[in-house]
Amino acid sequence: MNFQPLQQSLVYLIGSTIAAFLWAPLLTKFLYKYNITRRGEFDPTLQGERRHKAGTPTMGGLLVIVTVTVITVLFNWQRRYTYVPIGAMGIAALLGAADDLLNIFGTKRRLRNVRHTIILMKVHKRWYMKLWYALTIPWIGFRDLVSMFGSKQGRGIQVHEKLLLQFGAGAVTAWWVYVKLGASWQTINFPFDGSLYLGWFIIPVIIFFVMFTANAVNVADGMDGLAGGSLIAAFLGLTVVSWVEGRTAFAPLNATVVGALLAYTYFNVKPARFQMGDVGSLGLGTLLAINAIALNKTLLIPFFGFIFYVEIFSVILQVLSRRLFGRRLFKMSPLHHHFEIMGWNEEKVVMRFWIIQAFMVMVGVWLALN
Repeated sequence: MNFQPLQQSLVYLIGSTIAAFLWAPLLTKFLYKYNITRRGEFDPTLQGERRHKAGTPTMGGLLVIVTVTVITVLFNWQRRYTYVPIGAMGIAALLGAADDLLNIFGTKRRLRNVRHTIILMKVHKRWYMKLWYALTIPWIGFRDLVSMFGSKQGRGIQVHEKLLLQFGAGAVTAWWVYVKLGASWQTINFPFDGSLYLGWFIIPVIIFFVMFTANAVNVADGMDGLAGGSLIAAFLGLTVVSWVEGRTAFAPLNATVVGALLAYTYFNVKPARFQMGDVGSLGLGTLLAINAIALNKTLLIPFFGFIFYVEIFSVILQVLSRRLFGRRLFKMSPLHHHFEIMGWNEEKVVMRFWIIQAFMVMVGVWLALN
């Protein structure tokens, strides 16, 4: 077996760790200086014992996003392989940064629902406004539907707006796979030498996984160290798969992410010096999906992102249970808050989730190599 790609990947991992540690104090100073911190009056999750988290800087995910981007552009820039993952990560991170800043500094937004739109359509005197309201009802209905799965802060970018922008990042990835990487990437591989040719249908599959994984990581970013430690396991697993399969562009890229995440998680374990924010969770969730897709391991993304998928499914099930049966399935969603309310302390939840995530990543690596 050729160990040179592994040695190269370790160099990137070590280098990104050192680089992230070196500029972390500058990022912390910047976030405190401009008061980019969690606000208890605007954040519904800062209740009870969690109130002490108010005032903690957010957007700490910039430590990973910026470090990975700079190192990749300077030392691992390959147009065929790395520019689209970095570009899509950047798009998602910009979306997350805008949401973080608007949630802190923005004003409360009031959006009309379907019922109000129908009333306006009936009472408005001008026919063209009646027509406009009628035409917008399907869109507003979609907006109301997806808003059930989002937070109720009333600030920042709304769920439907996020989905549209994430769809753009997923579409860029799908175009890259379908057009640039060649016909072999239009086939979904199964463990133990199974495969299924999808052709153009690979496009909606890719868009779904990119969007779903980005939001899954975003949902799981709710406890100190939870998202960071789980992402380390996920990208470490992808690094191993990249190395064994000889993907010399993706192994260093995944290793670079692991290194930057090590530094981030060092500062993020309880009590957190800063928190990831949407800038990090959306960006890294997008990159996790893209790198797995680029390795042609699309169906194994739920293994590499196991904890994130469990978390987002807990939210979906909670909403459906309340809407259909009028009662909660969990004490609170996402799932980590359920265990917190049951009496588990934060460290216990995080460490047990880390262990589960690491085990499922090992299962994913085993399946990927068979």
